[in-house]
Amino acid sequence: MDIKILGTGCPRCKALERATIDAVKETGLNATVSKVEDIMEIMKFGVMTTPALVINGQVVVKGKVPSVNELKDLFIQKL
Repeated sequence: MDIKILGTGCPRCKALERATIDAVKETGLNATVSKVEDIMEIMKFGVMTTPALVINGQVVVKGKVPSVNELKDLFIQKL
């Protein structure tokens, strides 16, 4: 699974990154988590509100920080 956190480095973006990493560890998924901070790259996903979460190329969260449990549910849905 390829997971990207889109955000320019604001506290909410960092919170999403931490929660995502925690959720991946808790589920034991084989996933690559990366952070995209370049605004031009973020805009390529059609995202205007950060933070955002992309799973396997699809934007699944915009403008909020889901809980670790919500993230785990999202990961399971995308398997």
